[in-house]
Amino acid sequence: MPLLFHPNPGTFLICDFRKGFCKPEMTKRRPVVVISPRFRRREGLCTVVPLSTTPPKPVEPYHVLLKLPEPLHPKKWPATEVWAKCDMVAVVSFQRLDLIRLEKQNGKRIYNQSRLDPDTLQAIRKAVAYSIGL
Repeated sequence: MPLLFHPNPGTFLICDFRKGFCKPEMTKRRPVVVISPRFRRREGLCTVVPLSTTPPKPVEPYHVLLKLPEPLHPKKWPATEVWAKCDMVAVVSFQRLDLIRLEKQNGKRIYNQSRLDPDTLQAIRKAVAYSIGL
C-alpha cells in the first residue's frame, strides 16, 4: 500500500523498484532511507537511497556503512550492518514506498519506525553529493 504522507528524512522504508526500471538500475524491492525533506509543490515524491546487506567491493566514497542498533526486519533483513548505496539515489513516487511491516500483536500490525541519527544522515547526503560530482 502506498504511503499517504511524506516521511521524515532518515526514515527507513521499503521501495519497489521492480516496475519501470531496467538493469543495471535497481530492479527489486529493497529497504531504503529517505534523505529529502518535504518540499512545497513537490507532492507525492521523495528522494531515497537504497540499502544493501552485501558489502561493496571495493568500498567507494559513495558507500556508507550503517551500524543499526537492531535489524530493519528480523526475518527478511536480519543484519545490523547495512550499506547505503549512495550512487543509486532515486526520486520515487509514494506509490513505490511502504512502511517496514514487522509482525502483528493482538491483531494490530507493528511497523519498524526507527530513523537514522542526524550525523549518519549527513554522511549519506555527503556521499550522494560525491556520487553525482558535487
